Amino acid sequence: MPDVQALVNDFVIKLKKRKIEGSLATAKHTAELLRSVISQQRIPYTNQAAALIDAVKAVGEQLIAANPVELAVGNIVRRVLHIIREEDLSLTTASIAGLNLAAVSDDEDDNEKDDRPVLSAAAVAAAARSTLRPPSLQTLLEDVPNQASVHQTSSSGGDSEGKSKSADKSSRSRKLKHDVIEAVNELIQDIATCHEQIAEQAVEHIHQNEVILTLGSSRTVLEFLCAAKEKKRSFRVFVAEGAPRYQGHLLAKELVTRGLQTTLITDSAVFAMISRVNMVIVGAHAVMANGGVIAPVGLNMLALAAKRHAVPFVVLAGSHKLCPLYPHNPEVLLNELRSPSELLDIGEFSDCMDFGTNTGSPLLHVVNPTFDYVPPALVSLFITDTGGHNSSYMYRLISDYYSADDLVIKRRLSTGS
Repeated sequence: MPDVQALVNDFVIKLKKRKIEGSLATAKHTAELLRSVISQQRIPYTNQAAALIDAVKAVGEQLIAANPVELAVGNIVRRVLHIIREEDLSLTTASIAGLNLAAVSDDEDDNEKDDRPVLSAAAVAAAARSTLRPPSLQTLLEDVPNQASVHQTSSSGGDSEGKSKSADKSSRSRKLKHDVIEAVNELIQDIATCHEQIAEQAVEHIHQNEVILTLGSSRTVLEFLCAAKEKKRSFRVFVAEGAPRYQGHLLAKELVTRGLQTTLITDSAVFAMISRVNMVIVGAHAVMANGGVIAPVGLNMLALAAKRHAVPFVVLAGSHKLCPLYPHNPEVLLNELRSPSELLDIGEFSDCMDFGTNTGSPLLHVVNPTFDYVPPALVSLFITDTGGHNSSYMYRLISDYYSADDLVIKRRLSTGS
């Protein structure tokens, strides 16, 4: 079995060097790595969930620091933490329910079996508390039944009971890891199939003879448009080229290959063409808790044009792109600058970028941001793998995927005596 730390270090290097392209691939790799961490993590008899949470947070901190702009990494780390908490709560609830059921059964059989000790309410409460936190001395004392009311048959009975409790704890720890890994497998499957789940809804939103406008390149948008084409919907697509990387050229070529009528336009022509458009459909880098969208540069201009001409602005995003943070949170890095060579030939403009002015800085500065921020007021509809949602509902949808305790990924500091 590969060493987990080696896998973590390898993934951190890939994140730092931007070797993994796209939020979906990043999210899938992150979930698979965390599954390996959980699988190989040794957990104690008590506080099993806390041990798993600390292990995931330790790895999550490294991954997030390696590429803070790729919010999908933090999203998946928080999703896995939420899964651990939910599975632990489920096991705890089942344990308490079984204990209460046993207590009721003992009460019913009390008349027939007087020699069987009946669990008191204090014992039930103590057992419930012991499943939620490490056992304290008081809890241990409360768990000990009154010696005067218990008929001990032999000294071996206490030994077998102790062995049974130890076996139960070991079984519970294995059950917790198994359930968490199964849930993470489901998460990985959801990430892998999110394009298909979103594309299934295309026929509900794209109608006959409509004109759709998009910008840049997005696999989610590509699959969405092609799914509508497969349902015999006839429509035309305008693709803004998405300068300076011109990803729109790739999307236009792929659409034509799949048989869609496509028109390629410059980004500056968006306002001139928007009056002919019935709907704007775009992808997203991340969707924030307030319904705002972090998207490829140029989309804010497109959203403003759509708002001005009352054209619906639809954002497609898988659930792995839903971020529980707000744009103003200090943990959120909204943008990064790409190389100036994408905008101009450095050799041709080298004389404008030298330091010969004696001011300590060049005369020409080149700014090449990667992302735009689109406020929620400009978004008409979000389409995720769970359906269509208004921007004002996104905070509720996002809250179903995350725990409030995990918004800031930071390990607990061990306190010394």
